[in-house]
Amino acid sequence: MTCYDLHCHSVASDGSLSPESLIARAIEQGVDVLALTDHDGTEGIEQAQKAAENTALSLIQGVEISVTWGSNTIHVIGLNIDKNNTELEQGLKQIRQYRQQRAVKIAERLEKSGITGAYEGASQYASPVMLGRVHFAKFLVEAGHAKSINAVFKRFLVRNKPGYVTGEWASLEQAVTWITQAGGQAVIAHPARYKMTATKLKRLITEFKSLGGEGIEVVSGRQHPEEIKTLAKLANEFGLLASRGSDFHSPDNAWVELGRIPDLPKEVTPIWQTW
Repeated sequence: MTCYDLHCHSVASDGSLSPESLIARAIEQGVDVLALTDHDGTEGIEQAQKAAENTALSLIQGVEISVTWGSNTIHVIGLNIDKNNTELEQGLKQIRQYRQQRAVKIAERLEKSGITGAYEGASQYASPVMLGRVHFAKFLVEAGHAKSINAVFKRFLVRNKPGYVTGEWASLEQAVTWITQAGGQAVIAHPARYKMTATKLKRLITEFKSLGGEGIEVVSGRQHPEEIKTLAKLANEFGLLASRGSDFHSPDNAWVELGRIPDLPKEVTPIWQTW
């Protein structure tokens, strides 16, 4: 059976492996088809493509776009995109510019809490246009302000904490439009992670599909079996294709590994059946 993993990250966003190392690890783990879906950027794809040449691995061009939907931040994955599409490139550039501005604000808020040098410290782990909360978290752990990444988030980087800055990302319509204009398929990433009520999640899916969204991530890393069942039902109810992705970021996260996630339920239609 072909192993698909359609959601992972490299150092081009908040992953810890280079695109080349990511490809090598995916092959080691028995992945046959891999989508590189870095946050708000496609810079790692070319390196990954070169690394995948002359191997049995099939690489899918992807991206994970940050979206503001009401009071929620959600993520929309684009699969089989043309990374050189002008509209997509311009849209992602806008998000990265905002990401850099947000990073400056996070550092300023942390400094008001007595933590100096956060921007410079976080910049050790990513370029300025890709700086995110996880890079600040790495710096704060390294500087001794907390013992783990999770502890940093709980203490400093979530809502109502000193370093939290509200995201103002792409709209849902923008994200879906950029992806479809680039020839790709838009997929709602890890829906269970948003902790929405059933009614709110259905409202999101309804709007997403009306805009041209095609898929939903039914299986992702760190997911309860009951959530998979619920998402499979929603995929069928709304006529969405089902995707599967680990959301792998780092070998240090032993509980999330490339390809090591449950199979899609038999009753859904896999998104790769349309390829």
